[in-house]
Amino acid sequence: MKVRPEEQGFDPDTFDAAAAESARRRGLELFDAGEYHAAHEELERCWLASEGADSEFYKGLIQAAICMHHFQRGNLEGARKLYAGQRRLLGPYLPAHQGLDLVRFLAEMQRALAPVLRARDGAMFREAERPRVLDTGP
Repeated sequence: MKVRPEEQGFDPDTFDAAAAESARRRGLELFDAGEYHAAHEELERCWLASEGADSEFYKGLIQAAICMHHFQRGNLEGARKLYAGQRRLLGPYLPAHQGLDLVRFLAEMQRALAPVLRARDGAMFREAERPRVLDTGP
């Protein structure tokens, strides 16, 4: 069963495969660009239009995006809470799903958020250490 959106003007029933792939790709590119809130918005469209197992996959990507959004803005408690959720939701899709290397991605998330997870005061978001969901190669 599809989730009904709150967003006005978005109808998941008319969200075809081409629109879904476009939103998915755009959401992943926005994540990799560090535009986490915008990534969340794009990926949410995919989640709202998905059914079955992919629904949880998109929910995991959305939680990863909002986790990083909180970290980027200094909300360490919010980042910490969402970190556990994104790992739980993406874990069943290991090692890869929809062409994404989830083992690498989750390791990068863990590395980037290590100071937050250890509850260090003064943990700071570091642009150069942010995780990438797309495999950009060497």
